[in-house]
Amino acid sequence: MKIIDLEPGDPRLASDLLPVLRELRPHLTAEQFHAVYTEGHGQGLRFTAAYTDDGRCAGAAGWRIVVNTATLRMLYVDDLVTAESTRSAGVGRALLSYLEGRAREAGCHYLDLDSGTQRTRAHRFYLREGLDIVAFHFSKPLD
Repeated sequence: MKIIDLEPGDPRLASDLLPVLRELRPHLTAEQFHAVYTEGHGQGLRFTAAYTDDGRCAGAAGWRIVVNTATLRMLYVDDLVTAESTRSAGVGRALLSYLEGRAREAGCHYLDLDSGTQRTRAHRFYLREGLDIVAFHFSKPLD
């Protein structure tokens, strides 16, 4: 498996990473994804892709380094998804391990992510990988 950080403008964002990311975020169009990464990159947003040995994108992660009063410095995972066709093959574990390494290199005290309450399979995975449930996340849609 090969794990690669993709910079804005890299054609693999649209051709490889976005189809996998849309398994988690089906509402996301190519135009929206481009706009989010263009604006988000300046805020620290990065995208990482995991490729199988035969060159297929098998996983995607969106993440950023965040500094705040609660955790001081953390790596926050916006998106973590493994392609359905490659689930339970170690892709998610490899991406999470890669992100943990990036967090340690950046001097982070935590690696954090949110996960929808309906994603019970993902929750089992996160718990197996040593993440704990430490908070509730509240949200209010704004029209």
